Amino acid sequence: MAGKSTTQVAKMDRPWLKSYPDGVAAEIEPLKFSSVGDLLASSCKKYGPKPAFTCMGKTMTYSELDDYSGDFAAWLQSKGLKQGDRVAVMMPNLLQYPVAISGILRAGMVVVNVNPLYTPRELKHQLEDSGAKAIIVLENFAHTLQASIDHSDIEHVVVASMGDMLGLKGHIVNFVVRTIKKMVPAWSLPGHVSFKDVLAAGDRRGLTPVDVAVEDLAFLQYTGGTTGVSKGAALSNANILSNVEQNALWVEVAYREKGRPENLNYVCALPLYHIFALTVNALMGIEQGAHNVLIPNPRDVPAFVKELGKFDIHVFPGLNTLFIALMNNDDFAKLDFSPLLLTLGGGMAVQKSVADEWKELTGCIIAEGYGLSETSPVATANRFDATEFSGTIGLPLPSTDIAIRDDDGNDMPLGEVGEICIRGPQVMMGYWQRPDATAEVMTADGFFKSGDMGFMNEAGRTKIVDRKKNMILVSGFNVYPNEIEEVVAQHPGILEAAAIGVPDDYSGEVVKLFVVRKDENLTAEDVKAHCKKTMTGYKRPKFIEFIDELPKTNVGKILHRELRDR
Repeated sequence: MAGKSTTQVAKMDRPWLKSYPDGVAAEIEPLKFSSVGDLLASSCKKYGPKPAFTCMGKTMTYSELDDYSGDFAAWLQSKGLKQGDRVAVMMPNLLQYPVAISGILRAGMVVVNVNPLYTPRELKHQLEDSGAKAIIVLENFAHTLQASIDHSDIEHVVVASMGDMLGLKGHIVNFVVRTIKKMVPAWSLPGHVSFKDVLAAGDRRGLTPVDVAVEDLAFLQYTGGTTGVSKGAALSNANILSNVEQNALWVEVAYREKGRPENLNYVCALPLYHIFALTVNALMGIEQGAHNVLIPNPRDVPAFVKELGKFDIHVFPGLNTLFIALMNNDDFAKLDFSPLLLTLGGGMAVQKSVADEWKELTGCIIAEGYGLSETSPVATANRFDATEFSGTIGLPLPSTDIAIRDDDGNDMPLGEVGEICIRGPQVMMGYWQRPDATAEVMTADGFFKSGDMGFMNEAGRTKIVDRKKNMILVSGFNVYPNEIEEVVAQHPGILEAAAIGVPDDYSGEVVKLFVVRKDENLTAEDVKAHCKKTMTGYKRPKFIEFIDELPKTNVGKILHRELRDR
């Protein structure tokens, strides 16, 4: 299970280099750190008193992040957890998140990021597949863990509450969350430890330094599976450190015209458990000594906009859906956008109409990039000194090769469509414990086959035109029809079903489900209720159509394309 860096394989023609900004190197320098944990510890010491993260009115400095994460790491070690053990983190954007992942990495352990909105079925698979021995969960989602923990390897459960790191205000926040808003369903996890008690216990022990190699595993990022279950993209320290360095080189161009602010502020509205925010916000932000403003619930747009008004935001990573939601809020238009240097669009395609409206409102173009969990994630990006929205995914980052290939692995000429294949030091080690699945997506010469179809133009910019897989992309999250179909087929009133993606102005795509009834009395509401119990929100079908039979090949494979063409 090993990815190949561009130094390990033969070079290729790189038409994109002629489109690079002046002064941006074609290759990244040798890595300065041996692990992500080393990067975190170094930045904390370097930027000590500067603000690192702010959430719900409370700011944590780099020195405090250093202390708290060291305490967390020490507690993990005290429980007999060993270097390389997997530790799951299941929470939204709160101050506890950077503390937890920094502690896990500093202890030489592996972060398993978990979507806190997962259902018990989804969580159970991830815990069992990863072999996680410990989990940190926000109490709001502890009931899900309670229903999932049996048959897993979990030995230690840390339960956090919303107000843990908010000082005196935290007591009020917890009271409101638990009692007024009733956001914490009843749960029982015998033997669990509170997050605050963990920090206190770790403080008394102290961290024992560990020797972590760049080749060692750092993250398991789970991504949708074509076989009905999600797979863990195994990302090494080298993968993540390389992508941080690649992005850092690329982002410097954005500061040339307006200068780099002394106190650099990022907004972090995308969930940190998602690879985009994890690498770009948390890790690149920490490497640069930036201040990340955490937004726990970006769906609460009025509260989000109010928070934006408190800071000079310089870097704004987001999704197409997020930009739309903000621009539909009247108060957003009243904000001062003069400090905004860079808007990053990723996770899903940015629509030109959205980019045009954003530029008109903020004066800043959306620089669209492209990547996947398997590429840590950023593989390509538009130039950050561009003056117009390009409608492409831009140029390969330094030390990254993009090949456009046909089904036989032959390189396509410029302008012709094929599968987008990616090679570089950010490409994953492989899928966790899935050599079969890894072999399907990795080529002999070190390229990762993305499953996305596109072409490269003369300037070296790549345009996505379609997806080779049947994957559905909902607000930046991968949804695979096989998983939905497998879950839906468990309903006793359903004979068989097929899921496709249909265009949606807000989410890019949403799920539509075609159902062949076994029970003639089955209703769409029945199907949706079943899905609600077994799948997180973005995977659930928005549209349901009952049909007499599904179109299939002579060997019985469902023809999703025919359903899309109906």
